[in-house]
Amino acid sequence: MLRSIIRCSLAHMTPLYRFIAATGLTNLGDGIAIIAWGWIATQLTRDPLLIALVPVALKAPWFVFSLPAGIIVDRFDRRRLILAADLLRSITYAAAGLAIWAALPFDEPPLRGTDRPGIFALIAFCAITIGVAEVLRDNAAQTMLPALVHERDLERANGRLWSVEFVMNNFVGTAAAGLLLGLSLALPFGVNAAAMALSVALVAGLRGDFRADPQQQTERRPWREELREGIAFLLGSPILRKLAILTGMFNFAFEAMMITLVLIVQERLGLGPLALSAIMAAGGLGGILAGLVNDRVVRRLGRSRVLQYCMAATLVFPAVVLLSGAGMPGLVLICIGFFISEFGGVLWNTVSVSYRQRHIPGRLLGRVNSAYRLFAIGMAPLGMLTAGLLTRFVSDLAGRPVALLAPYWLGFAVFVCTILVYWRFLGHAFPVEPDEAPR
Repeated sequence: MLRSIIRCSLAHMTPLYRFIAATGLTNLGDGIAIIAWGWIATQLTRDPLLIALVPVALKAPWFVFSLPAGIIVDRFDRRRLILAADLLRSITYAAAGLAIWAALPFDEPPLRGTDRPGIFALIAFCAITIGVAEVLRDNAAQTMLPALVHERDLERANGRLWSVEFVMNNFVGTAAAGLLLGLSLALPFGVNAAAMALSVALVAGLRGDFRADPQQQTERRPWREELREGIAFLLGSPILRKLAILTGMFNFAFEAMMITLVLIVQERLGLGPLALSAIMAAGGLGGILAGLVNDRVVRRLGRSRVLQYCMAATLVFPAVVLLSGAGMPGLVLICIGFFISEFGGVLWNTVSVSYRQRHIPGRLLGRVNSAYRLFAIGMAPLGMLTAGLLTRFVSDLAGRPVALLAPYWLGFAVFVCTILVYWRFLGHAFPVEPDEAPR
């Protein structure tokens, strides 16, 4: 009976909502992973540099694999690529969960190095594999969305997609992670494997040809020529080029700050995994709200003004962490700051992604998107490594409590410099378009 109800419900889902549901499931896994990867690393070591290596392993593929992924996305059916990526992630999460379960229980982690190098290396390898699949999946998904909706509905569709992503990633996923970790360190990875498998089932039900140009059946050109064409388009567009630089600087600073957040929760606030889940959930609520109102905000304020306000909002999160104290008052302050930060982040992403989807030719979308994200997201692992090295260096000079806040001083400085340099550019970057006119 239950199987029949589920089958009937899936049969009546529109392609867009089937796509959004699949993305929601993968983001449920990503939300659980945000907490689980960092928490498992802190159970093996307290060394900030080694802790940074696990999220670096997740994000490094954006720098290494982004450009090849763009060529692949423009050459093959994007639905099939999503299926392959989610299946690979499902298998890898299952392998990581089994490995952690077999290695339990863990001893008290050392302040420097790790006494379980084998399991640490295996976790890092699984993280790299997940990261490679995520690069391919996210690029294919962003370039596939315009085939599911009319161009005039891109902001609305992206807003709904981002809302679901934030509900599952920063709210449901992170809350579930705290509960799952309390039961077993291996359990979050098993749940992730199941979520990815369900996503495969949903995407498999989409019908159609989702290649970049279904009508073109000619032989392919050399991949270097195709890659140069995508990079040349990005570099030839001042708006795309500068948005990529801006997003890269934001991701550099943001990921640098996130490296020590788990340690701040544990050592500065004196709280457990549910506190970290609460911070992520607060950010998720901000993202949900932004996704629901983004099209109205853009119509009322215009794209340029929205991006300026989003850029100013980046200052809030590092400021509240630097001002926060121990216990619940500090947690509440950080939650408020993260809510504001993620509200602005979703508005920024919705405007920038919709602009790319609207202004990049479909046959180039995968390659230009990958070149854009090479810098925009590829800066994230550099920020993580910088934070790990900075924290270790400051710890030797000024002690661990001061060192844990060093990435937030770095992030605040990067945001201030970025605002000063690019504020005027954003104010004139986007002319008023018909869909922003008063109605």
